[in-house]
Amino acid sequence: MTAPRKIIHIDMDAFYASVELREQPHLRGLPVVVAWDAPRSVICAASYEARRFGLHSAMAVTTAKRKCPQAVFLPPRFPLYREISRHIHTIFRQHTDLIEPLSLDEAYLDVTHNKQHIPYASDIAARIRADILAQTGLTASAGIAPNKFLAKIASDWRKPDGQFVLPPHKTEAFLKDLPLNKIPGIGRKTLAKMHASGWHTAGDLRTLQRGELINLFGRWGFRLYDLVRGIDNRPVEPQRERVQISTEITLAQDLPLTQTLQHIPALSADLARQAEQRRTQARTLTLKLKTASFRIISRSQTYSSPLKTTQDFIQAALALARKMPPQYRYRLIGLGLGHLLPEGLQTELWQPENPSTQEDPPCRTPF
Repeated sequence: MTAPRKIIHIDMDAFYASVELREQPHLRGLPVVVAWDAPRSVICAASYEARRFGLHSAMAVTTAKRKCPQAVFLPPRFPLYREISRHIHTIFRQHTDLIEPLSLDEAYLDVTHNKQHIPYASDIAARIRADILAQTGLTASAGIAPNKFLAKIASDWRKPDGQFVLPPHKTEAFLKDLPLNKIPGIGRKTLAKMHASGWHTAGDLRTLQRGELINLFGRWGFRLYDLVRGIDNRPVEPQRERVQISTEITLAQDLPLTQTLQHIPALSADLARQAEQRRTQARTLTLKLKTASFRIISRSQTYSSPLKTTQDFIQAALALARKMPPQYRYRLIGLGLGHLLPEGLQTELWQPENPSTQEDPPCRTPF
């Protein structure tokens, strides 16, 4: 038998809002919301004081104002958040190079064989959280478990500013009473369907065979069968840190294509800043548009040599824009970079390779 892996999931506490409170301490204790104060905007992050009023990420700003008129709205500062996130990753790398970022504020770490030879993953998590607090003034929560699925659930168990250990020998008992809404991937419609059938916990679903779950939930039934048993063999994938750079704008009102495309220079400049900060170049650029009816349409182009400058991104984006349907009005525009390469490679005049089109449908143990 192989020894279980030691996986830590680090999740910063209300990251964007906590950064803003660090920068503006006079706002502490107030319901602070990070969002553009515009009718079409949604919340990027809400402080814990704001969450007491029912405010949360992805909630429409208009709804948030009705629920909490006294909320303080602050525009997001993503360059600052990215800078702090990079600092936090330097703390991670003191312990392991097996780091898989999920976003600016959360990541998986495989510390099975860690650089400082600390025997207990819970001690590593505690040290990381202490270093983050000392160096950034921000708090983080951690989940420690033998796989990514369980670690992510565990990190939410003692929030904020806490950690929870789920060793292998306690997994079965833990999952028996785990509410189904705690399992990533179970949305409201699926949850309602499960509740209607009398299933409320992972333990309830364990009474079903794999074939029954597949009949009920399609291909996802394969994975669901494993998850309710605590099985997740996915490795921590460090290359995800450099998979893509992206930026987008939600428009104040629905616009025709020609007016929507006027945001390409500003988006391209933001991409160039991000690429420079990460010392990387890209061979693929993606243009994403969302119609007024929330249909997402994207176009991508990969080039033989890297794109590096704002002007490169503008030219590539405008070339993709010619392939976009002109008959719609749009509510969002975004650009993304892929096939990232280290900065400094010799480049030639870039030429397109293969274009692509996509439309999306409307504990003291070894731990």
